[in-house]
Amino acid sequence: MKTIALIGNPNVGKTTLFNALTGSNQYVGNWAGVTVDKKDGYLTKDIKIVDLPGIYAMDTFSNEEKVSKEFLYTDEVDLIVNIIDGSNLERNLYLTSQLTQFKKPILLVVNMIDVAESNGIHINYELLSKELGVNILPISASKGQGVKEIKEFLIKNDSFQAIDSTINFKHSFENKNENETYKYIETLLKRCVKGKKDSKDNLTEKIDSIVLNKFLAYPLFLGIMFLIFKFTFDWVGGPLQELLEKLINENLVSLIQIPLANTSPWFQSLIIDGIIGGVGGVIVFIPIILTLFIGISFLEDSGYMARTAFIMDKLMRKLGLSGKAFIPLLMGFGCSVPGIMSARTLESEKDRKLTALIIPFMSCNARLPVYALFTSILFAGNESLVIFGLYFFGLIVAFIMAIIFKNTIFKKEEEPFIIELPEYKMPEIKSLLLHTWEKGKGFLKKAGTLIFAISVVVWFLSNFNFTGMVDIDKSFLASIGGFIAPIFAPLGFGNWQNSVALITGLMAKEVVVGSLEILYAGGLEAAIAATFTVASGLSFLVFTLLYTPCVAVVATMKKEFSTKFALFSVFYQFAVAWIFAFGVYHIVNLFI
Repeated sequence: MKTIALIGNPNVGKTTLFNALTGSNQYVGNWAGVTVDKKDGYLTKDIKIVDLPGIYAMDTFSNEEKVSKEFLYTDEVDLIVNIIDGSNLERNLYLTSQLTQFKKPILLVVNMIDVAESNGIHINYELLSKELGVNILPISASKGQGVKEIKEFLIKNDSFQAIDSTINFKHSFENKNENETYKYIETLLKRCVKGKKDSKDNLTEKIDSIVLNKFLAYPLFLGIMFLIFKFTFDWVGGPLQELLEKLINENLVSLIQIPLANTSPWFQSLIIDGIIGGVGGVIVFIPIILTLFIGISFLEDSGYMARTAFIMDKLMRKLGLSGKAFIPLLMGFGCSVPGIMSARTLESEKDRKLTALIIPFMSCNARLPVYALFTSILFAGNESLVIFGLYFFGLIVAFIMAIIFKNTIFKKEEEPFIIELPEYKMPEIKSLLLHTWEKGKGFLKKAGTLIFAISVVVWFLSNFNFTGMVDIDKSFLASIGGFIAPIFAPLGFGNWQNSVALITGLMAKEVVVGSLEILYAGGLEAAIAATFTVASGLSFLVFTLLYTPCVAVVATMKKEFSTKFALFSVFYQFAVAWIFAFGVYHIVNLFI
């Protein structure tokens, strides 16, 4: 078995190359911090590829650097594949100069050659290879250009010792300190690279002059996000969701009722009210979820998401947060689990814990079905505005809690924030669809397993008690709901059905909709319209936004930190949600 390590600066395309070599579908974003731990895959059964976290140097003492350095010092690494950005050779080659310390064979892969050429950068690869004394392969991983040649190179060389260029490579950088190393790189590139465009002609810089403008940056950010929500809920996702809902609730149910005509009433109820009502009530929202994923993935792949972290840095510091923490927060909008895991990139334990505690306030995609359901009934015509407001409100609550924690249990000096702003690029359609499908596939998998199982359990508990099948008001679930309902009464939605639905949401937030569909026995829209007012509806949405995250998030908290920390997150977030929902309910009631 041969082990090949992929290493390079953040955002040079390591994970894209890793996916191309191994056939994996690891998350790829056009911004730094995507890979926070090493990932394994296989080119062949005898060649293992390891994707290491992106780092700028081997002497920064970051968590990513520790992971990479520890792995490269082991004897199991047969070849280091150093990926560098062809449009940023000078910065990338500093890390390259440090790789000689590991005494491993090295292959230098120059990625993004299409970007370099579009910027007028022409690299003499043959001369650069000769000067450095190392094998060089130019590629464009995102377009698949040169990937075949890398595969052939890795498979063809049975023993990488035969291509060991470490001695010559080390000679290029030996006995040089950091100033001297950069001077050598600069001199080398003058001989090997020609024709860089003047910065005035650089499209990225022209766009950044607007996007990063101190007066325009925040309004543009809010405007872009609002357009994403309009695209999702009003222009594309919403209409598709209504069509799918009609197909399931009318066509599919009518079709299934035919073979069920001669079966027992309880079995018909299980299939129609339990499974189709529970799972189908969630599935109808997949057009909205996929549409939002497309919008967010477009921003990530285009390079804009890196700018959001940059422009939020100054504001976050005023609110008591490190700017670097905004990247895990951004990931939390997709799912809190990878967001919490990506907090590993933060330098201190206190910052990691603080960030992990506020990430669940970022509205993950699992809450979308709840938002879409309630806004379509209670705020028809203003869905995108209300949902945009919920996302923004979650961010505000996160900032408030961060200030409280920073000035109480997590007092600490702030750390510098360094992030690379990648070149803007038009996302590849194939890559965009692949990312969207991977996220959507996870939602469908959850619907077919966890949501299916919980729907059956909820149906059973809502139709039976110790005497057998009964009316829902006398069921096990009615008794349980009646016991916990007083907790939610001050928030404006204290009936037992709503209370039970929120409790089942601890397994997965999408289950809230499925549970309500079952508990209101097919009359969900009418029940919501009759049960909720504008004030209580907003209170319910705010509580759903903020309350205790699903078990997967709690388990991740336990794994990353401790059981005590996970339990603290459970109870403190429930308390925060209750307080804010209480405030929203009573404040809104003052004005309506």
